Amino acid sequence: MNTRSTAFSMFLVWIIAVSGGCGAAPRDDSADALVWAVNVAGPAYVARDGTSYVASEAIQGGTAGQLATVKGSQDSALYRDFQRGEFVVSKALENGRYDVTFHFAEPDEVEPGARVFSAFVEDQPVIRDLDVMLFRDAKVHSALTVTVPGVRIDDGELSVRFEASAGEPVLSALVVRSASERKQPWKLAWSDEFDYRGAPDPARWNVERWDARKVNDEDQAYTDRPDNVRVEDGHLIIEARREDYDDARFTSARIQSQGKGDVLYGRVEVRAKLPEGKGTWPAIWMLPSDPFRYATMCGEGVDWQGNPDCDAWPNSGEIDIMEHVGYQMNHVHGTVHNKAYYWINWEQRKGRVLLDDVAEKFHVYALEWRPDMIEIFVDDTLYFTYANEGDGWRAWPFDHPFHLILNVAVGGYWGRAGGGIDESVFPQQMTVDYVRVYERAGRK
Repeated sequence: MNTRSTAFSMFLVWIIAVSGGCGAAPRDDSADALVWAVNVAGPAYVARDGTSYVASEAIQGGTAGQLATVKGSQDSALYRDFQRGEFVVSKALENGRYDVTFHFAEPDEVEPGARVFSAFVEDQPVIRDLDVMLFRDAKVHSALTVTVPGVRIDDGELSVRFEASAGEPVLSALVVRSASERKQPWKLAWSDEFDYRGAPDPARWNVERWDARKVNDEDQAYTDRPDNVRVEDGHLIIEARREDYDDARFTSARIQSQGKGDVLYGRVEVRAKLPEGKGTWPAIWMLPSDPFRYATMCGEGVDWQGNPDCDAWPNSGEIDIMEHVGYQMNHVHGTVHNKAYYWINWEQRKGRVLLDDVAEKFHVYALEWRPDMIEIFVDDTLYFTYANEGDGWRAWPFDHPFHLILNVAVGGYWGRAGGGIDESVFPQQMTVDYVRVYERAGRK
């Protein structure tokens, strides 16, 4: 996704308290949850987010390889060494549930379908038909991170193996974290529990009206009609419909909190169920409330979204807490966009987590944002981190207030990438149980 006002007064107090002269907030317990991290074919390594990887160990079989260049990661050195072929990774661990993160990079100039394999943990398939290049935006030499939550170990040993249907499996690194409930050092600062009926609360939300194709070549028109956006039975409903409307073949809705719930640092939680079906593209995300903060080609008063003559995006930043494309069900993505790292230069910073039931079950999609780090979660599973590199706005424009956006797009460049739009699946809904924004407890 890609998109001005002064921050809401209650948030100005929070922004000053959190960021003004207090220094970076301490890390939460995600680091404490780390059980084991291994650079499977390379030396010990400390990642930008502080994760310490041990040198190659517990690897049986296969052969080591090396990449000269890796894009798409703040930790390219972690991906340069990799194991390929028939190999097994094993590690003695206490019985219990774990979140397992796999790090891959496609090392060869291959066509789609030339390397396809599945990953098994405890002989159970956890990643099916993985094509590293296709999973990573059809780019070779780009880092891919895939997290599988809640893997159960009952025999005292983690065992990871791979089966290929084309080519050879590859793996760069593996991270294991305990799947336990996180501590919550937070105090509620702003929320919508949707405990009313009718239109979204105008004190909290702006409902946008857009024509189709405004951004990302999306196929839907955004409306403010109850057919597309409403609150009922304790939930916000954003409904995408197949209908002819102006020059669009689909309608949907997009709401945002600019000027009514602007955020600088803290924790954001959105509990939601997602739509399904090829062509759906729901998102929970954030854009700068002053989009021209780091723009060099345009300024206030310009309609900057979808405007190729304005570089407000990506310069001023974007944070995607959740994106999901229906042609690849249950693959949830977390991403940041900025001038230094975005898809045009192959340097997109993103993570992916695999779930079983995004359309049937509510999940909590969450962001924790500090002056030094962005972390993105589903429920209590950490699956994406992005660190402040300390070298300016091009890589870290995340030092000014952003606002929340909830929408369901139809089609668009990414939504159609799986082979178009299945019109038979509509209408489709994103159902939101609550939106909550927290400040750090105890900050003065």
